[in-house]
Amino acid sequence: MSQPSQKPAPPLMILACSGASNVGQLSNQAAVELTREGFGQMFCLAAIGAHLPKFVNYAQKVPSMVAIDGCSVGCIRAILEHAAVPLQSYVVLTELGFEKNMNSTLDKADIEKVKQAVRSSMKSDPGPGGNQSVPGRV
Repeated sequence: MSQPSQKPAPPLMILACSGASNVGQLSNQAAVELTREGFGQMFCLAAIGAHLPKFVNYAQKVPSMVAIDGCSVGCIRAILEHAAVPLQSYVVLTELGFEKNMNSTLDKADIEKVKQAVRSSMKSDPGPGGNQSVPGRV
């Protein structure tokens, strides 16, 4: 008798700032690399911001998500609030010590620091709606 097939759990949703500043680009590059490494899967933040129903519905139901905002302006936080998507794990690069500027040259060590902060945020993430206040998170 065959076992009923189970769908694999959806991967960790990664939402990244892609702003014009260094921290926006740093957040995006870290998300790209984490996706390539199999840590999670980037998701289209613009589609959530545009309130495209399939994207918003999926984001509202995803069991595990990390948002990587570049700075305290908090564009991802605002987009998720506006779309009624619960904020789960949340990392803000300027809270990790990065200074926002318009230099788009990214340093590999900075990308690695962001990736490690994201990994750490997921280890301490209590689940949907339970974002604790730890460095780099709100």
